[in-house]
Amino acid sequence: MHAPHRVRELFMRQRIADANQIQGLLAEFGEKKRCWVSYLNPTYIFCRKAFSLRIQSNARLTFSEENILIDVYSWATPNGHKVHIMLEETELPYKVIAVDIGASDQFKPKFLKISPNNKIPAIVDHEGPRGEPFSLFESGAILLYLAEKTKQFLPRDVDQRFRAIEWLMFQVGGVGPMLGQAHHFRIYAPKKIKYAIDRYTNEANRLYGVMDRRLKKNAYLAGDKYTIADMATWPWLRSYKNQGVEMDDYPSVKRWFSEIEARPAVQRAIKVLADKRRPLLDTKAREVLFGATQYQRRK
Repeated sequence: MHAPHRVRELFMRQRIADANQIQGLLAEFGEKKRCWVSYLNPTYIFCRKAFSLRIQSNARLTFSEENILIDVYSWATPNGHKVHIMLEETELPYKVIAVDIGASDQFKPKFLKISPNNKIPAIVDHEGPRGEPFSLFESGAILLYLAEKTKQFLPRDVDQRFRAIEWLMFQVGGVGPMLGQAHHFRIYAPKKIKYAIDRYTNEANRLYGVMDRRLKKNAYLAGDKYTIADMATWPWLRSYKNQGVEMDDYPSVKRWFSEIEARPAVQRAIKVLADKRRPLLDTKAREVLFGATQYQRRK
């Protein structure tokens, strides 16, 4: 095993006591000029050939282009914000590449190469599982990958781990698609179809009820710990009014929502690309998202 990979695996599994211990371990592998150090809790080290060693005690690092670990192709949507939150919570160094979904950016060949379903978000990890660039699409898969990479926000205990995965799947298979349909038929559809509006508004409220019952007995969706299941679900509830939901009707969801909203990492995450997003009201954007451009066959 090459030294950078060995150092990465070692540090991903240990809490590091201090800078001297880090320097000693790096010296053992002869990698003093090939790694950067990020003081997290726990502390991790990530290696890449272009990186330089940076050791700072009790301080947040400011990352530059030379030590970007993750490229995230994204937009300011609920699915995009899921990954933004995880990146901010873990303090992984990342660079955002805007994919303007109202201007056909998602159909460009470069993006389709890493996201064949032409959906955001997608990532490229420059220090992937084999020490090489690794791309991934689908927000749920990305959250699981980053949780595995950092050993954060996904319990290691098997029971608790699958409880978190269970509620992540609840979001991926239920909350996202159903609330998305509620948004579409209530806000974006060119014709107001009563059956569709009622169907998805009722389903939205049913899902809020499921979450409210769960959160009445638990601090977070997966139990007593904040996990990727919460990160995945929270962004979809920000537009509850557009979904035909009254948050006051679900007091446990309201409590949970407010607690997550107050997290500094979440506040940083929802600002990512927020200044670039615009209402999808023009004819071109609607056609790109909901018309022939979206559904044409691609080679």
